[in-house]
Amino acid sequence: MSFVTIAYAALFYVATVVFSVGLLNKVLQFASAPAPLKIPTMPAPLTRIGAAGRVTREVVLFESLFRSDKWLWIFAVLFHMGLLLVLLRHARYFLSPVWGVVWDAVVLIQPFGAYAAFAMLAGLLLLLVRRVVLARPRYITNPSDILLLILLLGIALSGIFMTFTVHTDIIALKQFFVSLFTFSFQELPTDFLLLVHLFCVAVLMIVFPFSKLLHVPGVFFSPTRAQCDNAREKRHVAAWAASMDAER
Repeated sequence: MSFVTIAYAALFYVATVVFSVGLLNKVLQFASAPAPLKIPTMPAPLTRIGAAGRVTREVVLFESLFRSDKWLWIFAVLFHMGLLLVLLRHARYFLSPVWGVVWDAVVLIQPFGAYAAFAMLAGLLLLLVRRVVLARPRYITNPSDILLLILLLGIALSGIFMTFTVHTDIIALKQFFVSLFTFSFQELPTDFLLLVHLFCVAVLMIVFPFSKLLHVPGVFFSPTRAQCDNAREKRHVAAWAASMDAER
Protein backbone atom coordinates (compact mmCIF):
# COMPACT_ATOMS: atom_id res chain seq x y z
CA MET A 1 0.00 0.00 0.00
CA SER A 2 1.40 3.38 -1.02
CA PHE A 3 2.25 6.21 1.36
CA VAL A 4 -0.31 8.46 -0.38
CA THR A 5 -3.12 5.97 0.27
CA ILE A 6 -2.19 5.63 3.96
CA ALA A 7 -1.83 9.40 4.39
CA TYR A 8 -5.16 10.24 2.78
CA ALA A 9 -6.96 7.44 4.63
CA ALA A 10 -5.64 8.82 7.92
CA LEU A 11 -6.49 12.38 6.84
CA PHE A 12 -10.11 11.51 6.11
CA TYR A 13 -10.50 9.54 9.34
CA VAL A 14 -9.24 12.57 11.28
CA ALA A 15 -11.37 14.95 9.24
CA THR A 16 -14.50 12.84 9.79
CA VAL A 17 -13.95 12.65 13.56
CA VAL A 18 -13.23 16.38 13.89
CA PHE A 19 -16.20 17.29 11.69
CA SER A 20 -18.66 14.96 13.47
CA VAL A 21 -17.58 15.66 17.05
CA GLY A 22 -17.10 19.38 16.47
CA LEU A 23 -20.45 19.79 14.73
CA LEU A 24 -22.28 17.76 17.38
CA ASN A 25 -20.66 19.84 20.12
CA LYS A 26 -21.74 23.09 18.47
CA VAL A 27 -25.29 21.86 17.91
CA LEU A 28 -25.54 20.92 21.58
CA GLN A 29 -24.24 24.38 22.51
CA PHE A 30 -26.82 26.03 20.27
CA ALA A 31 -29.61 23.88 21.68
CA SER A 32 -28.67 24.57 25.32
CA ALA A 33 -27.98 28.31 24.99
CA PRO A 34 -30.43 30.25 27.22
CA ALA A 35 -32.99 32.47 25.50
CA PRO A 36 -34.23 34.75 28.30
CA LEU A 37 -36.36 36.94 26.04
CA LYS A 38 -38.73 36.56 23.15
CA ILE A 39 -36.85 38.22 20.28
CA PRO A 40 -38.42 37.07 16.99
CA THR A 41 -37.92 39.44 14.08
CA MET A 42 -41.22 41.13 13.29
CA PRO A 43 -43.60 40.46 11.71
CA ALA A 44 -43.31 37.04 13.28
CA PRO A 45 -45.62 34.00 13.11
CA LEU A 46 -47.93 33.51 16.09
CA THR A 47 -47.63 29.71 16.40
CA ARG A 48 -44.85 27.11 16.63
CA ILE A 49 -45.98 25.64 13.31
CA GLY A 50 -45.74 29.06 11.73
CA ALA A 51 -42.25 29.53 13.16
CA ALA A 52 -41.22 26.13 11.75
CA GLY A 53 -42.54 27.21 8.36
CA ARG A 54 -40.57 30.43 8.61
CA VAL A 55 -37.34 28.55 9.32
CA THR A 56 -38.10 26.20 6.43
CA ARG A 57 -38.54 29.14 4.05
CA GLU A 58 -35.30 30.61 5.37
CA VAL A 59 -33.41 27.39 4.69
CA VAL A 60 -34.94 26.62 1.29
CA LEU A 61 -35.61 30.08 -0.16
CA PHE A 62 -33.32 32.42 1.86
CA GLU A 63 -36.38 34.55 2.51
CA SER A 64 -34.84 37.28 4.68
CA LEU A 65 -31.83 37.60 2.37
CA PHE A 66 -34.17 38.09 -0.61
CA ARG A 67 -35.90 40.93 1.20
CA SER A 68 -32.69 42.66 2.26
CA ASP A 69 -30.32 42.24 -0.72
CA LYS A 70 -31.49 40.86 -4.07
CA TRP A 71 -28.00 40.64 -5.60
CA LEU A 72 -26.56 38.81 -2.60
CA TRP A 73 -29.57 36.49 -2.73
CA ILE A 74 -28.76 35.60 -6.34
CA PHE A 75 -25.11 34.92 -5.48
CA ALA A 76 -26.11 32.78 -2.49
CA VAL A 77 -28.67 30.78 -4.50
CA LEU A 78 -26.13 30.08 -7.25
CA PHE A 79 -23.61 28.78 -4.73
CA HIS A 80 -25.87 26.85 -2.37
CA MET A 81 -28.08 25.20 -4.98
CA GLY A 82 -25.07 24.35 -7.11
CA LEU A 83 -23.34 22.87 -4.07
CA LEU A 84 -26.42 20.82 -3.18
CA LEU A 85 -26.57 19.21 -6.63
CA VAL A 86 -22.82 18.59 -6.60
CA LEU A 87 -23.04 16.86 -3.22
CA LEU A 88 -25.96 14.69 -4.36
CA ARG A 89 -23.99 13.76 -7.47
CA HIS A 90 -21.02 12.69 -5.31
CA ALA A 91 -23.22 10.17 -3.49
CA ARG A 92 -22.28 7.64 -6.18
CA TYR A 93 -18.81 7.40 -4.67
CA PHE A 94 -20.22 6.05 -1.41
CA LEU A 95 -23.37 4.13 -2.37
CA SER A 96 -23.74 0.75 -4.02
CA PRO A 97 -26.16 0.11 -6.93
CA VAL A 98 -28.12 -2.30 -4.69
CA TRP A 99 -29.83 0.73 -3.11
CA GLY A 100 -32.58 0.58 -5.76
CA VAL A 101 -34.63 3.79 -6.06
CA VAL A 102 -31.97 5.84 -4.27
CA TRP A 103 -29.34 4.68 -6.73
CA ASP A 104 -31.65 5.46 -9.67
CA ALA A 105 -32.05 9.01 -8.36
CA VAL A 106 -28.27 9.38 -7.99
CA VAL A 107 -27.78 8.20 -11.58
CA LEU A 108 -30.50 10.57 -12.82
CA ILE A 109 -28.91 13.59 -11.18
CA GLN A 110 -25.40 13.02 -12.59
CA PRO A 111 -25.54 15.39 -15.60
CA PHE A 112 -27.30 18.10 -13.58
CA GLY A 113 -24.73 17.80 -10.79
CA ALA A 114 -21.85 18.03 -13.24
CA TYR A 115 -23.00 21.36 -14.72
CA ALA A 116 -24.20 22.65 -11.34
CA ALA A 117 -20.51 22.93 -10.45
CA PHE A 118 -20.36 25.96 -12.76
CA ALA A 119 -23.21 27.61 -10.86
CA MET A 120 -21.38 26.87 -7.62
CA LEU A 121 -18.18 28.38 -9.05
CA ALA A 122 -19.97 31.48 -10.32
CA GLY A 123 -21.63 32.03 -6.94
CA LEU A 124 -18.31 31.70 -5.11
CA LEU A 125 -16.54 34.13 -7.45
CA LEU A 126 -19.32 36.69 -7.12
CA LEU A 127 -19.32 36.36 -3.32
CA LEU A 128 -15.55 36.82 -3.26
CA VAL A 129 -15.65 39.86 -5.54
CA ARG A 130 -18.42 41.36 -3.41
CA ARG A 131 -16.35 41.03 -0.24
CA VAL A 132 -13.30 42.60 -1.89
CA VAL A 133 -14.91 45.38 -3.93
CA LEU A 134 -17.84 46.69 -1.87
CA ALA A 135 -16.94 48.89 1.08
CA ARG A 136 -19.44 47.63 3.67
CA PRO A 137 -18.82 43.88 3.17
CA ARG A 138 -15.07 44.55 3.02
CA TYR A 139 -15.19 46.37 6.38
CA ILE A 140 -16.63 43.33 8.20
CA THR A 141 -14.59 40.74 6.27
CA ASN A 142 -11.94 38.79 8.17
CA PRO A 143 -9.02 36.98 6.54
CA SER A 144 -10.72 33.70 7.45
CA ASP A 145 -13.74 34.68 5.31
CA ILE A 146 -11.51 35.11 2.26
CA LEU A 147 -9.60 31.91 2.98
CA LEU A 148 -12.83 29.90 3.23
CA LEU A 149 -13.99 31.23 -0.13
CA ILE A 150 -10.60 30.43 -1.67
CA LEU A 151 -10.74 26.92 -0.20
CA LEU A 152 -14.22 26.37 -1.68
CA LEU A 153 -13.01 27.77 -5.00
CA GLY A 154 -10.14 25.27 -4.95
CA ILE A 155 -12.61 22.43 -4.44
CA ALA A 156 -14.91 23.68 -7.21
CA LEU A 157 -12.15 24.35 -9.76
CA SER A 158 -10.30 21.07 -9.20
CA GLY A 159 -13.60 19.18 -9.41
CA ILE A 160 -14.58 20.90 -12.67
CA PHE A 161 -11.21 20.18 -14.27
CA MET A 162 -11.43 16.51 -13.29
CA THR A 163 -14.96 16.26 -14.68
CA PHE A 164 -14.41 17.96 -18.02
CA THR A 165 -10.69 17.86 -18.83
CA VAL A 166 -8.27 15.71 -16.79
CA HIS A 167 -10.24 12.62 -15.78
CA THR A 168 -9.33 10.32 -12.91
CA ASP A 169 -9.99 6.64 -12.24
CA ILE A 170 -13.51 6.87 -10.78
CA ILE A 171 -13.77 3.14 -10.07
CA ALA A 172 -10.53 3.12 -8.05
CA LEU A 173 -11.61 6.29 -6.24
CA LYS A 174 -14.91 4.71 -5.22
CA GLN A 175 -13.14 1.54 -4.08
CA PHE A 176 -10.87 3.67 -1.90
CA PHE A 177 -13.74 5.46 -0.15
CA VAL A 178 -15.86 2.33 0.26
CA SER A 179 -12.83 0.55 1.75
CA LEU A 180 -12.56 3.24 4.43
CA PHE A 181 -15.84 1.98 5.90
CA THR A 182 -14.53 -1.58 6.20
CA PHE A 183 -10.88 -0.74 7.03
CA SER A 184 -9.77 -2.84 4.05
CA PHE A 185 -7.86 -0.09 2.31
CA GLN A 186 -7.69 0.07 -1.48
CA GLU A 187 -5.18 2.11 -3.45
CA LEU A 188 -6.06 5.76 -4.07
CA PRO A 189 -5.32 7.16 -7.55
CA THR A 190 -2.41 9.59 -7.37
CA ASP A 191 -3.58 12.15 -9.93
CA PHE A 192 -2.41 15.61 -8.85
CA LEU A 193 -5.79 17.31 -9.26
CA LEU A 194 -7.54 14.53 -7.35
CA LEU A 195 -5.09 14.81 -4.45
CA VAL A 196 -5.56 18.60 -4.35
CA HIS A 197 -9.34 18.19 -4.49
CA LEU A 198 -9.45 15.63 -1.68
CA PHE A 199 -7.00 17.59 0.47
CA CYS A 200 -9.14 20.73 0.19
CA VAL A 201 -12.27 18.74 1.07
CA ALA A 202 -10.59 17.26 4.15
CA VAL A 203 -9.36 20.68 5.28
CA LEU A 204 -12.88 22.08 4.84
CA MET A 205 -14.29 19.27 6.99
CA ILE A 206 -11.75 20.03 9.72
CA VAL A 207 -12.32 23.80 9.83
CA PHE A 208 -16.10 23.59 9.39
CA PRO A 209 -17.03 23.28 13.11
CA PHE A 210 -14.84 26.29 13.96
CA SER A 211 -15.86 28.68 11.18
CA LYS A 212 -18.74 30.87 10.04
CA LEU A 213 -19.96 27.90 8.03
CA LEU A 214 -21.79 26.94 11.23
CA HIS A 215 -24.66 29.09 9.96
CA VAL A 216 -25.77 25.82 8.32
CA PRO A 217 -27.03 24.27 11.60
CA GLY A 218 -27.20 27.63 13.37
CA VAL A 219 -30.18 28.87 11.38
CA PHE A 220 -32.36 26.20 13.02
CA PHE A 221 -31.51 27.61 16.48
CA SER A 222 -31.69 31.33 15.70
CA PRO A 223 -34.22 32.83 18.15
CA THR A 224 -35.00 35.71 15.79
CA ARG A 225 -36.30 33.16 13.25
CA ALA A 226 -37.29 30.09 15.30
CA GLN A 227 -39.33 31.87 17.99
CA CYS A 228 -43.01 32.67 17.55
CA ASP A 229 -44.69 35.89 18.68
CA ASN A 230 -46.82 34.57 21.55
CA ALA A 231 -45.41 36.67 24.40
CA ARG A 232 -48.87 38.11 25.13
CA GLU A 233 -50.49 34.69 25.42
CA LYS A 234 -47.74 32.74 27.17
CA ARG A 235 -44.99 33.80 29.55
CA HIS A 236 -41.58 32.89 28.21
CA VAL A 237 -39.18 31.59 30.87
CA ALA A 238 -35.66 30.47 30.00
CA ALA A 239 -34.57 27.08 31.34
CA TRP A 240 -32.03 28.59 33.74
CA ALA A 241 -34.60 31.04 35.09
CA ALA A 242 -37.16 28.28 35.58
CA SER A 243 -34.67 26.27 37.63
CA MET A 244 -34.02 29.32 39.85
CA ASP A 245 -37.76 29.77 40.41
CA ALA A 246 -38.04 26.09 41.35
CA GLU A 247 -35.27 26.47 43.95
CA ARG A 248 -37.10 29.35 45.56
